Amino acid sequence: MCSLLQKYNIPSPRYTSYPTVPYWNMETFSGKKWEATLKKSFKESNTKEGISLYIHLPFCESMCTFCGCHKRITKRHDVELPYINSVLKEWQLYCELFSDRPIVKELHIGGGTPTFFSPENLKMLIKGIFERAEKAEDYELSFEGHPNNTTQEHLQALFDVGFRRVSYGVQDYNKTVQKAIHRVQSFENVKNVTEWARKIGYTSVGHDIIFGLPHQKLEHVIDTIAMTKALMPDRLAFYSYAHVPWLKGNGQRGYKDADLPTVDEKRQQYETGKKLLAEVGYTEIGMDHFALKNDSLYQSMVTEKLHRNFMGYTASKTQLMVGLGASSISDSWYSFAQNVKSIGEYTHLVANGIIPIYRGHILTEEDSIIRKHILNLMCHMETYWQETETNFDGLSQVLEKLEPMRKDNLISIHKNGIKVARKGRPYIRNVCMAFDLRLHRKKPETRLFSMTV
Repeated sequence: MCSLLQKYNIPSPRYTSYPTVPYWNMETFSGKKWEATLKKSFKESNTKEGISLYIHLPFCESMCTFCGCHKRITKRHDVELPYINSVLKEWQLYCELFSDRPIVKELHIGGGTPTFFSPENLKMLIKGIFERAEKAEDYELSFEGHPNNTTQEHLQALFDVGFRRVSYGVQDYNKTVQKAIHRVQSFENVKNVTEWARKIGYTSVGHDIIFGLPHQKLEHVIDTIAMTKALMPDRLAFYSYAHVPWLKGNGQRGYKDADLPTVDEKRQQYETGKKLLAEVGYTEIGMDHFALKNDSLYQSMVTEKLHRNFMGYTASKTQLMVGLGASSISDSWYSFAQNVKSIGEYTHLVANGIIPIYRGHILTEEDSIIRKHILNLMCHMETYWQETETNFDGLSQVLEKLEPMRKDNLISIHKNGIKVARKGRPYIRNVCMAFDLRLHRKKPETRLFSMTV
């Protein structure tokens, strides 16, 4: 195990998209091309499967130093209404491009801290969205809640407008670790918000916990999972801390590289945690996710409907995902587009009737083939190429990159595809990276990605 860790623990993307953002081609991208692919995708998919919406609410009252998300730290709550009005204006701009009323299958509110916003303002936001849209028959609305400021009023207000899933950022229960990452919250707070959600009627409550955090030891992970088991959330994200302090705007500070667990310690934290979760009925799903058999994420894995996009793993696929809010990313299936990150610039652009994107990528035919394989691997741990793809120019290069992993028994390679072995699951990012022809053709000059393990 140690030799494999040393061999495969290298910087790699997390593959929430392909191509990954650093390899988007701005020379072939334009706002008009984005709008054309948006309209095409909407026409093809709206009545068949609906669309997905991601709404980014970037405000937080304090900085969590493990976080790599786009956020603004403030205690001023007078920012809420102007921002919500801008998001609703942006949604209006999109709806004006659509040929019909959008049918929303999935909506997720992330951040930042969505529960920074008052229950009344969150309710107003969602009502504003559905003034211009319909809910699909099997819709799913979800949000991220902070255990320290999510109230029963938040949960009830969002339940009243259709939310049935909530996820709470727990990270770790050890006080030393919590202080290092500036996220101090008690088990009692997590217990309260979990039980409130269930009492109100939420059908899926999730917890996010992290391994590999500064000052985190194996016993801390064991204790955190013991406390997690006492509450039995329906699904879990149990993922690796991504140490990327070199990225602009990142809040990862207040600790040194030496404060982080070694790669061997980090892997032991995960393997131990996975074993403890399996003992009480959690099934590993995709990469870094676990669910009980009653949860829609588990059911989607069984029915092979599991999907992955900029919102992470989802229980169903939609061809079109629209991202609203500063820094949000949209996916039309034929192209990607990201909004400006500055809240001031974002609000200015939408106020002037401009969809606030500043960069994007139009997928080539090769991109689409590779994307399909990476999605299959991330969701199903296997992928197969069709007869028409055997002449895919990069296939021989991909197979060459996969050969060392085959020799290490991490994967098996067949005539028309590959399958990841149980032993290879920790290295799924490495397997996907073998398909990443854009990265192979142009190695980054500076470090861009977190380590795979």
